Amino acid sequence: MSDHPENARVPTKDPRFFGRRSGKRLRPAALDLLANLLPRLAVAVPAEGETIDPKALFNPAPAQLWLEVGFGGGEHVAAQAETYPGIGIIGCEPFRNGIASLLTHLKTRDITNVRIFADDARRLLPSFPDACLNRVFVLFPDPWPKARHAGRRFIGPDNLDLLARLMEDEAELRVASDDPVYQDWATHQLRAHPAFTELQVTTDRSLLPPDWPATRYEQKCLAGRPPVFFRFARKARAQDSAA
Repeated sequence: MSDHPENARVPTKDPRFFGRRSGKRLRPAALDLLANLLPRLAVAVPAEGETIDPKALFNPAPAQLWLEVGFGGGEHVAAQAETYPGIGIIGCEPFRNGIASLLTHLKTRDITNVRIFADDARRLLPSFPDACLNRVFVLFPDPWPKARHAGRRFIGPDNLDLLARLMEDEAELRVASDDPVYQDWATHQLRAHPAFTELQVTTDRSLLPPDWPATRYEQKCLAGRPPVFFRFARKARAQDSAA
C-alpha cells in the first residue's frame, strides 16, 4: 500500500471485469430508455491518457460532484440526486438491467443532475483530476467471498489509493455490506489505509445521517444478515506528507 496516495498505483486501462452485464429480458419501455435517454446522460469510456473534467459533464456545472460505484437498481442515486439538485452525481454500473432501472427513476421523477457510466468504474476513474470528488458511495458491492477472489473486491489497496487521489480533503466515503467476509475485509482495508480516517462503523441504521436512504437490496437483506455501514473521510493531504 502506498503511504502517499498522490503517487498511487493506477489500475490498468482495461481491468478484467467479472460481474454480470445483463439479466432478464427487458420490457419495451426499458429498451426505449436505453436507446433514447441513456445517450443523453452517458459518460463515454475515456481514451488512453485522456483527462476528463467531470463537472463539465453537467449543465450547469454542479457545486459538488458525488460518485456511486455499482448503483444496482439506482434507488440510492435517484434519492440523493432528488434531495440535492445542485450536486452532480455520476453513477457507474455495467449491469444493463440496473441502468434501465435508474433511467426509469430519472424519467418518472424528472431528475436531471445524474450522469451514467455504463461500465466498470475502474475504466473511468483514472481519467479524473485530483481532488474532484466530494463524496463517494460503494453500497453492497459483490463480496467475492472466496479467498482466491479477494483481489476482485472493490474496497482494496489499489482502488482506495485511487479514491484517495480523487477525493478532496474531508470528502466522505460511504460503504455498506451484508456479507460477513466483506465486512471484515472492508473494516481492515479502510482502517489500514493511511489516507482515510474513520467516522462511523455501525449496524444500527438509526445512527446514520438522515441523507442515507435504504436501497431495495438493503431492504431485502435486513430480513437476514444485518448490514454494516461504514463512513470514512479523506484525511487532509498535509497528513499524507507527514506520514
